Amino acid sequence: MSTGVRRRMGVEERRQQLIGVALDLFSRRSPDEVSIDEIASAAGISRPLVYHYFPGKLSLYEAALKRASEDLASRFAEPHEGPLGARLLRVMRRYFDFVDEHGPGFSALMRGGPAVSADGAHSKDHVSATHALIDSVRQAAYEQMLSHLGITDAPPRLELVVRSWISLAESTALIWLDGRRIPRAELEIQLVHDFAALTAVSAAHDEDMATLLKGMVKDEPADGPFAELVGRLITLGS
Repeated sequence: MSTGVRRRMGVEERRQQLIGVALDLFSRRSPDEVSIDEIASAAGISRPLVYHYFPGKLSLYEAALKRASEDLASRFAEPHEGPLGARLLRVMRRYFDFVDEHGPGFSALMRGGPAVSADGAHSKDHVSATHALIDSVRQAAYEQMLSHLGITDAPPRLELVVRSWISLAESTALIWLDGRRIPRAELEIQLVHDFAALTAVSAAHDEDMATLLKGMVKDEPADGPFAELVGRLITLGS
């Protein structure tokens, strides 16, 4: 039989609870619109107790961003099995799952986080920390892409293609969030096509990239994303 006594949380357990609560609120509304009072209420504790674990909203937001960035980076992890086109499509679906679930938070992360600190002043340290988190996500995505391509040390043209594609995925997701006017499934496949297209353009200027492109499409099935792109291009020219 329950005694009705609430279990007291340990320090780290409470911190993790507050991060989870804050992340949920930041995922639904812009961080600038979420108050410490709301976070406290959602966590079932008092406002002063929130400050016991975090100096202010910015520090709590940074902790939530760190958790979100680790989650986002993990979306690029994919078993190295099967054709590359199908693997990239699964990655894009998980990526947009995250964007869909954390819309306002994703926008804030990619645009540098809340505009001001609690006292209304810009926080240079916060901006630097946020940029470092964004860079860590981009680097994780970059390394995952090289791993899928079987490359350890990317030549300059390949690095340009992969990093440009990652930036394209970010900007596509941000534009999609502004009204969601294009079905996300179409954008997911389009981004896979974009990667193939960027690689093809680079291959036209570089033999190593041409070899890489041939390897990418060598095992592509007739119904795979890369083959679909070729079919659509042929149709346009007929």
